[in-house]
Amino acid sequence: MSRIFNAFKTLVMTSAVAVAGISATYAQRTPVKNIVLVHGAFADGSGWKPVYDILTRKGYHVSIVQNPLTSLKDDVNATNSVINAQDGQVVLVGHSWGGTVITEAGVNPKVASLVYVAAFMPDRGESTGKWVAAAPPAPEAGFTNPDAFGYVYFDHEKFHGGFAADLSKEQSAFMNASQVPIVGKSFEEPVQEAAWKTKPSFGIVATEDKALNPATERAMYKRANAKIREIKASHVVFISQPEAVAKVIIEAAGSK
Repeated sequence: MSRIFNAFKTLVMTSAVAVAGISATYAQRTPVKNIVLVHGAFADGSGWKPVYDILTRKGYHVSIVQNPLTSLKDDVNATNSVINAQDGQVVLVGHSWGGTVITEAGVNPKVASLVYVAAFMPDRGESTGKWVAAAPPAPEAGFTNPDAFGYVYFDHEKFHGGFAADLSKEQSAFMNASQVPIVGKSFEEPVQEAAWKTKPSFGIVATEDKALNPATERAMYKRANAKIREIKASHVVFISQPEAVAKVIIEAAGSK
């Protein structure tokens, strides 16, 4: 009798483990539907519109952070405010300086995966400035000195060639005129957390980038063991090549 009981007990336990395994696999394959997009310095969230249009047409719920660009802490807080408002898990996407922001904000438990778009990807204790200085600046690019209020702009004379060379002159001119400056000291603030150490990460290298050296992008992404995609585009790859960028985001949404 005990032999029959033990056999039955083993069968029940085996079945329970199998069901649990199936449930875990299903949970891992359940795609994330919330996408949060984070802009970088010298721009605002409106630049994400081409990517937003593609993702929303495919059924994703997309939210866009408007960073104050006054400090790393302020931008992380603004990003967490948007993340916390989501119903469910999130793919967190950052461009340029926005990569530094998502590195810290990405520790939020709602964040399932990270996508770096021609972005900084510092480690704990590192500043963005460290990686700005990691390679000689391209002659096409440059920043202004901080003004009386501490704000830094992308050099207006170099904006088209250095920031948005693959956009039309008209589109680039408007972006240049509507620049959102960043408080220069933000680049000196060290990151306190590095979400990419524990969460799936994807890195897009803009191979024609003049604002952030593509070799620097690769170095950061490789160190983080991120899944790397190379796209022939300028620093604003998310505007000039939105389909390619959206494809990586969709891949990240299915990775959890």
